[in-house]
Amino acid sequence: MINPAELDLKEETVIRVTRVAKVTSRGKNFRFGALVVVGDGKGHVGLGQGKAGEVMSAINKAKEDAKQNIIKIHLINGTIPHKIISRYSASKVMLKPAAPGTGVIAGAAVRAVMEQTGIKNILTKRFGSNNPMNVAKATIKGLSELQDAVSIANKRGLTIKEIFN
Repeated sequence: MINPAELDLKEETVIRVTRVAKVTSRGKNFRFGALVVVGDGKGHVGLGQGKAGEVMSAINKAKEDAKQNIIKIHLINGTIPHKIISRYSASKVMLKPAAPGTGVIAGAAVRAVMEQTGIKNILTKRFGSNNPMNVAKATIKGLSELQDAVSIANKRGLTIKEIFN
């Protein structure tokens, strides 16, 4: 478990704010939902969602939820160590490392997660559903499943130098 108080978190990024209307005999009751990602730009990122009667309350709830769900990502030179395809519900996301200078090639939900994580160069592609919540969760799931070069080298019985050559 990562303590969010120990991290120097950047300003949160709001991925989506939804408005839901419940129609009753007295009229329409509006509630809001927010999807927020927080990170420190150094490999820590968290995703959260919140619901409330006001937009700012929903964003604050989502921010607190995101702080409780922070995970550590293995990065190498501002990109990810290897290609990965992740799926959450009907959304599928491919994350592929890129050479320095490429930048973040991604859609809105994936870009928000990458910027908060601190990834500078990456190629991404979304398949299936374009629901921002499912796309963001698939991205977080893929990032959490990444393995660092040391564990891969140990698993294969090689040195780190042999892995990169």
